[in-house]
Amino acid sequence: MLPVDCAYTTILDLTQPLDPQYDRETVPLLAAAGRILAAPVISPLDFPHWDNSAMDGYAVRYADVQTATPDRPVQLTVVMEIPAGSHPQTPLQAGQAARIFTGAMLPPGADTIVIQEHTQRQGDTVTIQQAPYPQAFVRHQGSFHRAGAPLLPAGMQLQAAAIAVLAAAQCPQVTVYRRPRVAILSTGDELVAPDRPLQPGQLVDSNQYALATLVQQTGANPLPLGSVPDRPDTLRAAIAQAISQADVVLSSGGVSVGDYDYVAQILTELGGTIAINAVAIKPGKPLTVATFPTPASARSTLYFGLPGNPVSALVTYWRFVQPALKKLAGLANTWEPTWVWATAHQDLPSDQRRESYLWGGLTPDTQGYRFALVAGGHNSGNLISLAQANALAIVPVGTPIAAGEPVRVMLINA
Repeated sequence: MLPVDCAYTTILDLTQPLDPQYDRETVPLLAAAGRILAAPVISPLDFPHWDNSAMDGYAVRYADVQTATPDRPVQLTVVMEIPAGSHPQTPLQAGQAARIFTGAMLPPGADTIVIQEHTQRQGDTVTIQQAPYPQAFVRHQGSFHRAGAPLLPAGMQLQAAAIAVLAAAQCPQVTVYRRPRVAILSTGDELVAPDRPLQPGQLVDSNQYALATLVQQTGANPLPLGSVPDRPDTLRAAIAQAISQADVVLSSGGVSVGDYDYVAQILTELGGTIAINAVAIKPGKPLTVATFPTPASARSTLYFGLPGNPVSALVTYWRFVQPALKKLAGLANTWEPTWVWATAHQDLPSDQRRESYLWGGLTPDTQGYRFALVAGGHNSGNLISLAQANALAIVPVGTPIAAGEPVRVMLINA
């Protein structure tokens, strides 16, 4: 069994990102949320586009108001009003001021804003009661970003703020990586689809739906291929089909050491190179990872043979598959799961051979975070309890954690 950290490093080393030249597409900006930039964005615009006011008040020449105090205020003549969106062209002369509003362009000659709270207005005269600092409340052209410099880097996932930047840069379309294609199949004679009658001894193929949902949430395109019975010829054909049409293949079941566990043998027969066949993780020990050469690309197809038990399948997805998909998708340097430290609410048992992942609830408290196990028991087939969890507590091999002690926690469903 490989230690968890070693397995994680091995998987990321095997994962080759999509090609930024060939694995890219152009999408409308409103369809770009969550997508990953395949090329840096360079704008011909300065940000701000011109000098503008950060506050409502009066645009002035600092030289005219630098001596103003409550005892010796300065009076200026208001010669124009500048709302946002207007283009003032008349230069401001000595002794003059312009009424200005937030976001409005400064008139020529003005270099400072006096906020309206420090003024009194009577007719065309404004009294400045307090000297501002030089260039106060002026957002200078190009102070946020200079035209021609990279605006957003390749490998960035586009969220709301980045979408707003692209809109402000007048980019109605954006070049992003295509979404990775992930084939999903389940193995086992006992599996039936949710819409089929359930006979004694049978199980509903819940893994197909859970994994498809997780793949979609990770930003890839799931290709659900259904369940495959434990017959070598049928399973070989299904796996070969999955490898031929996907960047990543996820199968669940058939990777342990039972009489009907054929996956590892079939992967080798199909030309795959097995890199991992077991990991010291609980739940999730029977994890198989293999690669297949892709004739049309320098990148290999990555195969994950996940455990069949539902909780084990999801835990191994969160710990190993999700980071690999993020790297494959072109995301830059943010593949690692989200970790926090929390205080254990109760004793957390350890395993003598495997790193334990215990599911529970992470909640903020006055000391940071608290982690509590969910009710219902920690069994790798108990999806009901897992559905109530938002985090996994990591208990090192042979090192139980007592209530009140710190525990490292991995966020899930985030």
